[in-house]
Amino acid sequence: QVQLVESGGGLVQAGGSLRLSCAASGRTVGSLTMAWFRQTPGKEREFVAGSSWGGSNTSLADSVKGRFTVSRDNAKNTVNLQMNSLKPEDTAIYYCSADRGGRLFRLDRQYEYWGQGTQVTVSS
Repeated sequence: QVQLVESGGGLVQAGGSLRLSCAASGRTVGSLTMAWFRQTPGKEREFVAGSSWGGSNTSLADSVKGRFTVSRDNAKNTVNLQMNSLKPEDTAIYYCSADRGGRLFRLDRQYEYWGQGTQVTVSS
């Protein structure tokens, strides 16, 4: 069983930065495909960024390209989402997810494990 715990959310002004971390237990992140999704009230969960099994392939949503980066810290068994140049439309609950498969998908139903989410609020 894999457990995921997100941290690093908060309130930031537009143009600012936040770094989200997702700590995994029960399995090493190197053996998981990891992804970040976000959700706002009344909307479906949206893919933000991801890193395939072993970190060989990464992907970012068009809306965050050039502003967000996803990385792994194998020593800490975490996956991080660095968010720069934040915009009010980035406001959402951000979820970390993981799957034991090797392919990186943008569909939330492909992921087996989920964290509890962390709130990110960007003020204008």
